[in-house]
Amino acid sequence: MSEMITADLVDLDLSADTREAAARALAERMLARGRVTDLDGFLADVAAREARMPTGLDGGIGIPHCRSAHVTEPTLAFGRSTAGIDFGAADGPADLIFLIAAPAGADEAHLTILSSLARQLMDAEFTSALRAATDAGAAAALIRGEEGAEDGAADAEAGAEAGAPDARPGVAHAEAGGEAGAEVGADAGGGSGGGSGAGAGADGAARPFRIVAVTSCPTGIAHTYMAAESLENAGREAGVEVVVETQGSAGFTRLDPAVIAAADGVILAHDVPVREKERFAGKPTVDTGVKAGISRPAELIAEVREKAARGEATAPAAGTPVDRAGAPGEGYGTRLRTWLMSGVSYMVPFVAAGGLLIALGFAIGGYTVNKAPSVMDHFVWTEADSWGALLFQIGGVAFGFLVPVLAGYIAYGMADRPGLVPGFVGGAIALTVNAGFLGGLAAGLLAGGVVMAIGRAPIPAALRGIMPVVVIPLVSSAVVGFLMFVVLGKPIASAQKGMTDWLNGLGGANAVLLGALLGLMMCFDLGGPVNKVAYAFATAGIAVADPSDSAMKIMAAVMAAGMVPPLAMALATTVRGGLFTRTERENGKAAWVLGISFISEGAIPFAAADPLRVIPSSMLGGAVTGALSMAFGATLRAPHGGIFVVPLIGNPFLYLVALAAGVCVSAASVIVLKGLRRQGAQDAEGGPETSGAFAAVPKESVTA
Repeated sequence: MSEMITADLVDLDLSADTREAAARALAERMLARGRVTDLDGFLADVAAREARMPTGLDGGIGIPHCRSAHVTEPTLAFGRSTAGIDFGAADGPADLIFLIAAPAGADEAHLTILSSLARQLMDAEFTSALRAATDAGAAAALIRGEEGAEDGAADAEAGAEAGAPDARPGVAHAEAGGEAGAEVGADAGGGSGGGSGAGAGADGAARPFRIVAVTSCPTGIAHTYMAAESLENAGREAGVEVVVETQGSAGFTRLDPAVIAAADGVILAHDVPVREKERFAGKPTVDTGVKAGISRPAELIAEVREKAARGEATAPAAGTPVDRAGAPGEGYGTRLRTWLMSGVSYMVPFVAAGGLLIALGFAIGGYTVNKAPSVMDHFVWTEADSWGALLFQIGGVAFGFLVPVLAGYIAYGMADRPGLVPGFVGGAIALTVNAGFLGGLAAGLLAGGVVMAIGRAPIPAALRGIMPVVVIPLVSSAVVGFLMFVVLGKPIASAQKGMTDWLNGLGGANAVLLGALLGLMMCFDLGGPVNKVAYAFATAGIAVADPSDSAMKIMAAVMAAGMVPPLAMALATTVRGGLFTRTERENGKAAWVLGISFISEGAIPFAAADPLRVIPSSMLGGAVTGALSMAFGATLRAPHGGIFVVPLIGNPFLYLVALAAGVCVSAASVIVLKGLRRQGAQDAEGGPETSGAFAAVPKESVTA
């Protein structure tokens, strides 16, 4: 921290009486040293961060902080108040105020140094020495961690310790409360260790209770690391092993999966979403705000130990594709799939909304509604045609976002927020040059790659503050725009046109085979990557204002096949309930509704319990339905909706026949296979049925 704070940035007699005045007084010192370029703009960023969550901490500490484009380099200013200033801490005003200013593009080294300060603030000796300091230069040296600085303040610090337990004004501070909290945690843990997994090791010796924790705050500079330090200190006092993953501005290093697997409990202290939260599924979990990790860590440790003793196992929600940037050791193919699914997952809602609106527009206004004038020029409240045109045109606008959103969020999945601008720009250019869906895929991957390359380049210190708001968007958008307009646009547009012409030329046996293939894909992993590929292929064809007849046939086949697995399981549990457990029969009732709503995941409980019988049966029925739907020439303009959009389907009666045929084939198949299993068990003289099916099939192949 050698250059982040100097004597000029220290005010040992801060006279401000409000948090705003304190921030301004310290920011003016930064401005005078050229660390801040726009005082009011910087203070607005500080106020915006303060509005999210007060930055006062127990122990008389205030840490207003922010990341701002108006900061030229990471800087710290320190002020000590005699009267105390209210920063929103529960135990009263703060006398030690640290204003932390980080550039919007601060590098990892600087942010790591700032995080070390945040951890120091949890050290009572450090804060006592600051309260006793009499010289601004000595205080700055102490904060920088220079050797000898603490020695120079040792006598004054000893005097402070010999006096009142807390030298800060206006607060009757009792450290015994924190110690008591730690003792409560230790007692609670000791009472629960036997039932929480913290038991004897292989050699018979008791091992300590193990906790993994994640801390994060909106800015990722101060609270994140202070909470980590506080939890680690409380763990040591309670005799608990605590390992913390700090998800700060400098990025984060994932906890070793083996450490997570060996943990007896989880603490999530965060004010922004925890990245890759699904890693902690199935563990006793305490989920709270980051300030709780700072102010009452012993209580959190005691709470998670009590949950472990009761056998509570919280299952956090699975993360979104964007949350998961790729774990160490993953191959390029796995990361590529994750990036593509990131874009597809954000695109699908636009497809569903736009497609359904367009389909409703055709249903209400007739098949000439696409030639209607703009509703801004002609709209009659009492005419159905006007309402149909309105829905059609709203849907068309929604469809206009498909390719930019796809490209933008592929780039986001690769490079985080800096990838959004070039991704959206590249996606919009793909539409301009008629490169369509394929152009969006290419633009997204290209934008993410360009931003990642820029991030690896050495950047002068003077440019770091403007990198994320000026340099990266400018350079990446220019590069992606050039490549899409001049180099890649035309070839991709030609490929897109070739694929469209091929689809339009499909007929007879080729169309039936394509329908069967798409049906197999839709039912293979029930909402997983293979299912999503088939669905994305279908939606890409209808993601235009005037889709071809072949594209609408493909969409109809895909939706019908996706409805087969849950409906087939529901039918099987109704016809032969004795072959299923009570839980499966209850799931079968819900599967009726999920199936008719085109939610393939309704069959996942059945596939997870018996994958070798359920998945092949589902695929067989899906292939039958997909092939028959294509053979019957059923068409669909809506990308979702299930049975509820049957009025919008071309040849609806034959479409329902295709769906019913696949459901019956799939249900019959699973009943036969389960019946053979039962017969085999009876032939084994009633011995316990041992099925290695779930172990034989990887989990990821049967669940979404």
